[in-house]
Amino acid sequence: MAERMELAKDYTISRVINGCWQLSEGHSLKSKIDKKDVMKAFHMLAEQGFTTFDCADIYTGTEELLGDFQTELKSGSTLSPQDIQIHTKYVPDINLLDKVDYSYTEKIIDRSLKRQKREVLDLVQFHWWDYNIPGYLETAYDLLKLKEKGKIRNIGLTNFDTKHLSEMVDAGIPIVSCQNQYSVFDRRVEKELLAYCKSNGIHLLCYGTLSGGLLAETWIGKTQIDPDNRSQVKYIQVMEETLGWEGYQELLVLLERMASKYSVSLAHIATKYIISQEGVAASIIGVRNSKHVEANSNIFSFELDQSDIDEITQFLSNFTILEGEPFELERTEGSKFRNIMKMNLNEN
Repeated sequence: MAERMELAKDYTISRVINGCWQLSEGHSLKSKIDKKDVMKAFHMLAEQGFTTFDCADIYTGTEELLGDFQTELKSGSTLSPQDIQIHTKYVPDINLLDKVDYSYTEKIIDRSLKRQKREVLDLVQFHWWDYNIPGYLETAYDLLKLKEKGKIRNIGLTNFDTKHLSEMVDAGIPIVSCQNQYSVFDRRVEKELLAYCKSNGIHLLCYGTLSGGLLAETWIGKTQIDPDNRSQVKYIQVMEETLGWEGYQELLVLLERMASKYSVSLAHIATKYIISQEGVAASIIGVRNSKHVEANSNIFSFELDQSDIDEITQFLSNFTILEGEPFELERTEGSKFRNIMKMNLNEN
């Protein structure tokens, strides 16, 4: 069964969260999702204790999928909708940032409630594309008003850097979590953000832990990768700027050796390494289909020896960390990391 932890008072989550970005329309470059099989995967995951799901207002179709899942849970399942935690995001389009106000924010929150078929949103993770455009602090206050109104249970942030997270905290916004990219490829959170979160009681929720599937045995010995989804396009860029191809292959071999020791997969080692870091509350692992669900439970079937954690850390220390704070390159105009971002994804 999945390990659990308390994210906020009287609110617990599974330490591996089911990520739904890969189920959004437009994510895959080559194939379409099988909705029936996805629903099967949702039920299988929840029954094994993986009851926490991560989606977003801009992940087209994912909130509706989870809303349909809620309906199925009401009809004969051993679990009920109350046993499931759904984390969504509030990501105003970059073209609308200067127009965002309380009315607009409430409209989007109400839309998420309707899509998810919920009376309250468990966690709303707020993102602001451009800090140079005023309004992010005012919008956070609007989310707090909606929390006080009973529409939001908890407020979190996503893709915030340390400076702007601390600004939120200093302003009195009750931030329970911050969702950021963190993997053996991308260690930017280790510079400042992770320590800040630990010292302020904020839980780090990590995405990209498996780097779009690039941390898998299938890539050992390969000389190139033909990406089949937007995640892989992004993480290939990250890998090229940090480990490089040779370092990537060396890392895969190292992780495979450890996987053999514990009779698990390379992906399990990569995940366990990240959630073993102090201050990390959970890792978000993408759901694509029901085929790999059974393997998820193996993440909690073992504990990495400290010597293995130290060996991975030592190996990674030989390679560069991406420049800047978390998501800074993705915000920088002209950066190749920003150029692949889609910043206007909300429907009217």
